[in-house]
Amino acid sequence: MITSRLVAAGFAAGLVLVAARAGAQPAPPAKHDDTAFDVMNVLSDQGLHDLKEESWNAYGQFTYISSFKVPFHAPYTNANGSPNSFNGDYERSFTGTFTLFFGLKVWRGGEIYFSPEVLTERALSDLHGLGGATENFELQKTGSTAPSIYRSRFYLHQTFDLGGHDVVVDSDPLKLGTTIASRRLTLTVGNFSAIDVFDKNNVTWDPRQTFFDEAFMTHASYDFPADARGYTFGAAAELYWDDWVVRLGRFLPPKNPNQQSIDFRFWERYGDSLEIEHDHTINGLAGAVRVLGYRNHVLSGRFDQAIAAYQTNPLENAGDCPTTGYNYHSGNFAAPDLCWVRQVNVKYGVGINLEQYVAKDVGLFLRLMYSDGVSEVDAFDSADRDLSFGAVAKGSLWHRPFDVAGIGFATSWISDAHAKYLAMGGIDQFIGDGNLRKAAENMIEPFYSVNFGKAVWLAADYQLVWNPGYNADRVGPIHIVGAKVHGEF
Repeated sequence: MITSRLVAAGFAAGLVLVAARAGAQPAPPAKHDDTAFDVMNVLSDQGLHDLKEESWNAYGQFTYISSFKVPFHAPYTNANGSPNSFNGDYERSFTGTFTLFFGLKVWRGGEIYFSPEVLTERALSDLHGLGGATENFELQKTGSTAPSIYRSRFYLHQTFDLGGHDVVVDSDPLKLGTTIASRRLTLTVGNFSAIDVFDKNNVTWDPRQTFFDEAFMTHASYDFPADARGYTFGAAAELYWDDWVVRLGRFLPPKNPNQQSIDFRFWERYGDSLEIEHDHTINGLAGAVRVLGYRNHVLSGRFDQAIAAYQTNPLENAGDCPTTGYNYHSGNFAAPDLCWVRQVNVKYGVGINLEQYVAKDVGLFLRLMYSDGVSEVDAFDSADRDLSFGAVAKGSLWHRPFDVAGIGFATSWISDAHAKYLAMGGIDQFIGDGNLRKAAENMIEPFYSVNFGKAVWLAADYQLVWNPGYNADRVGPIHIVGAKVHGEF
């Protein structure tokens, strides 16, 4: 029995390596409480592994997402040589990911986690033209159709018990099964993603099982430090005190905005995050409130300074950026560009994250964040403010307990300085049509995920987006239809 189930799990993994062409954007680890091809549970059933007090564990996942965009009309695209418009033609994008998760207990309270990952992708419009509503949360800035393998996470997690009552931690990816105290201090140090620790939400939980769009993965305007894949090096401390949690982290930014190389001068360039969480119950149903603030001290360009530089000297334009410096390669000689004004700047933001279950397996969520919008995006999305909300339900209501369904609305918008810069023809990493009539970028997304044999889900998704790149001149609307296959073992 054990042999056949292990062979089945290995065969599924092999199929993915050969055919699924994988990759990943940082995302909270998957939940495995309803997994069939689960090696840990198989070993436990045979008396070969203790899920309640693990010394090691190993899990894996594969996900393939394909999205199709219907053509839409716009009065102009990439005006005057600005290259960042969302393409109006028919397009197809895809991502494939294959991830392994390994955990090892090294001493009392000390755990090491390692996660290699494989990625292949093709983005709509080369990942240009959308501010906060990127169609697929797995997309990365360095991805290509050629599969690439890399280390996504390698870190130490240390727990110090401070008393209180016992809390059972279930065996999961990036979690060893054990029992800990409700009052504790944890430290996470190494290579991981800021959103492995901050801005989690138990209603939307793992986007590999819920929404496709990046707008629902975290705050669209949470410019957390990361390399072009979404991971970085850093340290985070979390103080749990019964129903309260305080989190503080410092993470390293890229050497240049949105690039792969990390700047390791943590005393000079860094991003700090602080989050306060309170967990509660209403009529016996779980909920939580999280308030998150961040402050980045990184190399970036301010929009007002780029505009002033161009107005003072028209030769300091987008088309004439020095080839020896870092720039976004615009061909617009009549537009300002951030390449002329990059220096160490401060960027900050504050947001709230709400979740509340209103019935068994039915939850509501809401996120809202304000970022200052003074300087360019350093590592995430071209959004300065964002709002998202919606509902997610498991199929227990209709006798399909492992199915998942949801609907969400997301909107993001930009500061006046950011809008003026874009209206003059400037671009940032993701957006810039050569002109702009400012509007909020909005999207609606319903999805349904059907479970097969507990370990595999097949999902259908629809996204309606209007005002891409915050431009009412190119309102759309844009129709994106997607499909996803996701498996866990």
